[in-house]
Amino acid sequence: MQNTNRVDPGQLSRRDTVISILIIGMLFFIFGFVTWVNAILIPYFKIACELTNFQSYLVAFAFYISYFIMSVPSSYLLKAVGFKKGIMLGFWTMALGAAIFVPAAFTRTYEVFLLGLFTIGLGLAVLQTAANPYITILGPKESAAQRISIMGICNKGAGIIAPLIFAAVILKPTDSTLFAQLQHMAGDAKEAALDELIRRVITPYSVVAIVLFLLGLLVRYSPLPDIDTEKEEGAVAAANAGKKTIFGFPHLILGAVAIFLHVGTQVVAIDTIIGYATSMHIPLMEAKTFPSYTLFVTICGYMLGIVTIPKLLSQVNALRICTLLGALFTVGIIYMRGEVRLLGHTADVSIWFVVLLGFANSLVWAGIWPLALDGLGRFTKLGGSLMIMGLSGNAMLPPLYGYFADHYDVRHAYWVLFPCYLYLIFYAFYGHKIRHWTPVARSLKVYPEKELHGTEKV
Repeated sequence: MQNTNRVDPGQLSRRDTVISILIIGMLFFIFGFVTWVNAILIPYFKIACELTNFQSYLVAFAFYISYFIMSVPSSYLLKAVGFKKGIMLGFWTMALGAAIFVPAAFTRTYEVFLLGLFTIGLGLAVLQTAANPYITILGPKESAAQRISIMGICNKGAGIIAPLIFAAVILKPTDSTLFAQLQHMAGDAKEAALDELIRRVITPYSVVAIVLFLLGLLVRYSPLPDIDTEKEEGAVAAANAGKKTIFGFPHLILGAVAIFLHVGTQVVAIDTIIGYATSMHIPLMEAKTFPSYTLFVTICGYMLGIVTIPKLLSQVNALRICTLLGALFTVGIIYMRGEVRLLGHTADVSIWFVVLLGFANSLVWAGIWPLALDGLGRFTKLGGSLMIMGLSGNAMLPPLYGYFADHYDVRHAYWVLFPCYLYLIFYAFYGHKIRHWTPVARSLKVYPEKELHGTEKV
């Protein structure tokens, strides 16, 4: 049965709005912690399960392909059981996925680990489908990027500490020696060493499963209001009168493609940097810090967005700047060479361009969401589901990077990012303005309202 106890976000008191932002911020922290721990899982599984680059990046594929499968069903689930019950079920699904790690570790079966990651991703898809449209409309349109940036800090803040905490739990100071010895081991001795390595994930993921289960109960009985995400203002309702499906909104469809490519570039920058560092003969115990550097500069970008948007910088101009920087930094990874010493690391300068991709990616998500959902009205929830489906870009780009890394080299594999940034530049400068698929329809446009950044829609 559809939940009818919904409130207009404009009717929420300041106190209720702040409480809602805090609770959604907690959700984004959980998203980040569970998601970005993959940065250490990928090289760890590569060693413990004896994988190629391509096989190891199936961690990202299994985790994120669930968004493609579950995002649209999630919107119907949330309509059927309500916002808070849906979030509870999402947390419980994630808890089940974390629990699957236990039998996977006992048998050292990579496919079962992938099943666990896929299940965690299913639960996350429900949470993302609920949380992203919610925070987008929980306040004025022009400050949506600011609110999303705050959520980004929660997400990436968790991402900074997740790989470090996980590495501290499963890695030992003597592991660098063990990893070197594994190359010369064989038979039962090697199997025993690999079994001991992989079983270290049992305790942390058992704890994660319990925490996720309890968080589901916490949100279910929290004061989080079930707001109406599909309310249409008069002008929007008139403009959407002839729209039957979400495919009548080009700026949404193009935005979903933009999200697909953006998240792919983001996860490649974070999940591949340890492997790139180890290719420079940096030990895993040292390389584990590089994802945190990338996420730290991402948070710096978020904080800059919070301070400058919308007072000093419109969210669309922030999006344009970031997409241009992404293309520039990608070229820097490929062509800039030379060893530098920074933050205690001696490495090729190109790795710091990978780190800087975190800054370039920081305001892209926050810029795309309000532009893509603008004017959707009653289609907002389904449009949000389509945007969440775009998170499957995280599933596609890392294995593609791994394929090129295996067949060429880890540096030139970063070329996969360049066409992605070119499309994001297109969307930032033009694609988000398109309101009709054909030139004739564009000449008859009926959107009188001012756009988020004051330019004309086409």
